[in-house]
Amino acid sequence: MLPADLLASTLARIATTDKPLITATPDKQAQQNALKLEVGQQVAATVQAKVAADVFQVKVANQTIQMQLPAFVRSGDQVTLQVVSLQPKLTFSFAASNNPLSTSEQLGSTARLLSSLSQQPVRQDYVPATRREPLWIGERSAPDTAQLAGRLHQSLSHSGLFYESHQAQWIAGTRSTPQLMQEPQNQARAPAAQPAATPAATPVGAPPAAGVETHTRMPNIPEHLQPIVQQQLQALENKQVVWMGQAWQGQDMRWEVREENARSGNDAKDQKQWVTELHLDLPKLGGVTARLSMNGNAVSLKFEVADDQTARTMENASAQLLASLSAHGVPVQQTRIERTGEASQ
Repeated sequence: MLPADLLASTLARIATTDKPLITATPDKQAQQNALKLEVGQQVAATVQAKVAADVFQVKVANQTIQMQLPAFVRSGDQVTLQVVSLQPKLTFSFAASNNPLSTSEQLGSTARLLSSLSQQPVRQDYVPATRREPLWIGERSAPDTAQLAGRLHQSLSHSGLFYESHQAQWIAGTRSTPQLMQEPQNQARAPAAQPAATPAATPVGAPPAAGVETHTRMPNIPEHLQPIVQQQLQALENKQVVWMGQAWQGQDMRWEVREENARSGNDAKDQKQWVTELHLDLPKLGGVTARLSMNGNAVSLKFEVADDQTARTMENASAQLLASLSAHGVPVQQTRIERTGEASQ
């Protein structure tokens, strides 16, 4: 079950800030030009007739255009629209209307959907790599760290976890349509094949047999996108994102990014800081966890290693790492190298 404060804040955003975007389809380009609209402008509109499922003819500035509207809209409704973008498509959002944008029925449906998702078994609690091959594929024995970092960023960015914010960037013109189309939400998938028949030995409604994993389909969410929505809810609740994949051929990597409270020595209040961790099991160094904490513009580094020899190797190389960070304008507050489990002893 989602925490009450998270559920309330999510519903509040749906009710107030996350107004649906409305894409208009003028009959002719000349009609769009005749509207003479500007981004941010509010215009009065009259819903004239329904022409298809959720598609209506709407009179805007003495021009009749088609647009997709929420199901609760009826012919004859007076609405106020706000221009969001002119290119690549004429797009509006609701500014105000006689009918509320988020009725109690809609909010109740949304609450049930969020609650159902939160109670379903988590199918995958990490973000998988967007490509099957490793992030780094090259002939060099050591990967190009700049390219590796860029591909890691791309893999997380295109995972679908940040799709809604990327939509806002697309509207603002800072993200291209091809970039948006690379994300899972825009990748059509054929429905999975269904079993030919329900086994006769299992009565309808009976609990599944031991070891059989079952999933309940959520309404309005395609099957292949449900894990992503669960990951989004988890990220909101836990303030943590976990990515797993291969950094290079044969090298698995777990990458965590999370928000933590950092208590200042001079201030009793907890301050927020971002922490990123890499978990690797390297051929020569063994298991290594690298933790980087970002507090303001400075960072703190901590390495957990499996044995003393690896600790000495890391200590000998730490001066080079600190020099590289300083050269890029990143001040380091402290650096620690510990044996695994040493801090808890």
